[in-house]
Amino acid sequence: MQTTFTAEQLRDPDTAESNRILRTCVHCGFCTATCPTFLLLGDELDSPRGRIYLIKDMLENDRPATPEVVKHVDRCLSCLSCMTTCPSGVNYMHLVDHARRHIEETYQRPPAERALRRLLSALLPYPGRFRLALRGAVFGRHLSRFVPGTSMPAQRLRAMFRLAPGSVPPASAMDRPGVHRAEGHRRGRVALLTGCAQKVLAPSINEATIRLLTRMGLDVVVTRDQGCCGALDHHMGHHDPAMRLARANIGAWTAELDGEGLDAIVVNASGCGTTVKDYGFMFRTQPDADKAARISALAMDITEVLQKFDYAPCRPRPDLTVAYHSACSLQHGQKITTAPKELLKRAGFAVKEPAEGHICCGSAGTYNLMQPEIAGQLRDRKLANLDRTRADLIAAGNIGCLTQLAGGAMPTVHTVELLDWMAGGPEPGAVATARSARATA
Repeated sequence: MQTTFTAEQLRDPDTAESNRILRTCVHCGFCTATCPTFLLLGDELDSPRGRIYLIKDMLENDRPATPEVVKHVDRCLSCLSCMTTCPSGVNYMHLVDHARRHIEETYQRPPAERALRRLLSALLPYPGRFRLALRGAVFGRHLSRFVPGTSMPAQRLRAMFRLAPGSVPPASAMDRPGVHRAEGHRRGRVALLTGCAQKVLAPSINEATIRLLTRMGLDVVVTRDQGCCGALDHHMGHHDPAMRLARANIGAWTAELDGEGLDAIVVNASGCGTTVKDYGFMFRTQPDADKAARISALAMDITEVLQKFDYAPCRPRPDLTVAYHSACSLQHGQKITTAPKELLKRAGFAVKEPAEGHICCGSAGTYNLMQPEIAGQLRDRKLANLDRTRADLIAAGNIGCLTQLAGGAMPTVHTVELLDWMAGGPEPGAVATARSARATA
């Protein structure tokens, strides 16, 4: 693709990178075949190729974002399926992230939308605030059906109540700063990103991760100054808050790395993992670029760590079939496609994959709150494909997907909880639910 950025524009590192990405695109349109929004809406501007044209025009002419550009960029899930499909290697992720930052800096959103975005930015990355908000939402979720109208604010309010859990689990002591010592001979030392929303919604995921890794001979460090990875703000175009959160993590993990050392930084929420692995790019022009690059190089999804340290089950094979949902951030963002399925099979589960496994479930960070109608259609489509597998339960490696798919015909569970159970940990609640459903079927 030809571009016409001026020499002055190209002095900006972000513009120079977007120019390089744009010039990689050859207009082939392969990306349209795997784009969820194009699949649903059939509008070229709701495909990666269409959005690329809109972004190119906006950035080249250095103009404020228009309502049309905002509408179509906001509809992008950042599922990155287009990057898996693209034969030319177009880094759409970095391009759309730049566009979102430009939108936030140049476009005045309606007051209600600005308020919602600020609210999400102020709540979701901070577990204490998020827990308090969810406790209030537990009561509000029963009132969601009484929210009138078809306006976007009304749809978003109903989505917020629908996604709220029926109860809020207590905070886990295992998420507190400290070191969980390896059992037996120590084979390594890792840090765990305990996250933000996940530790509130499902503390059992971190608990299973820590139990499993310590039984495998790894010290697991929960650093004091870590927090949200920054992804939620980053994908809303909130550049400075995202960088502040990421910088805190980089500092916390660098101190451990320079102290007793680390063999890996373990991430068990794939949406977070994609962002942490991108810290090197995000900080490439910052004074702490070298530190960020070191952290990105150490970041590993939990399934990568389990393969590296030779996960082995110890329980008899369960008579259970798992429908594996591959989170977009894992299969498209991190290119991890076989490890989770291989580990589940090694643990003794029968594993099935749904049709259209490459298509997003509609979670996508805050997307299911900001674009509830499209997200709902994608959720229904995904659940229908999962149901056709006739499995007992759904396993996935991302809390956003698990939350989005909850409430369907099959219970949902994080992959690591199943693997921990089969290696000596407690039985996940989803397993008991699945067996009960099978008994009454």
